[in-house]
Amino acid sequence: MLALSILSAAGANRCVEMVTSTRSSITFSPGPLDKSVAQFILVAPVLLFSMVAHEYAHGYAALRQGDTTAYSLGRLTWNPIPHIDLFMTILLPLITYFTTGIAFGGAKPVPVVPRNYRNYKRGDIIVSLAGVATNFVIALCCIPLIIVVGLSGRLAPLLSDTMAILQAMLLYGVLINLALAAFNLIPIPPLDGSHVFKYLLPPAWALNYQRLGAQGLLILFLLISFGAPVLNLWFRPVFLLDRLATRVVFPYILPSPWTM
Repeated sequence: MLALSILSAAGANRCVEMVTSTRSSITFSPGPLDKSVAQFILVAPVLLFSMVAHEYAHGYAALRQGDTTAYSLGRLTWNPIPHIDLFMTILLPLITYFTTGIAFGGAKPVPVVPRNYRNYKRGDIIVSLAGVATNFVIALCCIPLIIVVGLSGRLAPLLSDTMAILQAMLLYGVLINLALAAFNLIPIPPLDGSHVFKYLLPPAWALNYQRLGAQGLLILFLLISFGAPVLNLWFRPVFLLDRLATRVVFPYILPSPWTM
């Protein structure tokens, strides 16, 4: 299983490429580079947690389906360190973020052995969709937490600045997890969506389709670099859900450079 994400610095407004909304950029920093650094520091832990949760869900679902590989190798853990790949999780996102404005990277894939599933097809679909489902649940959970943090900040004004930072991270949490779910559903191997889409194809086509996995990362990078219209269409439900969530929590947003 592979959890990939894209993170945009464009305009220093939001955190995932192709996503725009009414939330403003961080305005207390004097220069674009400072804004990008501040935004990256704010978003990075949320993105890391979301990717770890995604991979943990794959491993846990595989265990429930009969495959103990991830558990045996110590990957069924919330500790982020085993899920970090030096190049994919750290170097590549930093390089692409500060050179192109788009951070492209991912967590270390959780190893699974599908032949160990009690039911191969059912297990493959469940394990593949477990990460996406987890990201969607996290996005939903962030919404009431934003409201609780906002109310807490108003009841304890001395903590309002700290609460505003936490609230900003939760706001990003909604968008990041919706975007992670949508991005990983793109039916390009080795993304999760491909493990479901292949069962809709005739067997011969499915075999050739899975072979695209060898060039999958290159295809995804080209799509991100040159396929803006396609990605905008694919991410349209993310835009709509994020705007809906923003309307719900807006009355509870603490006034702060982090959130306004």
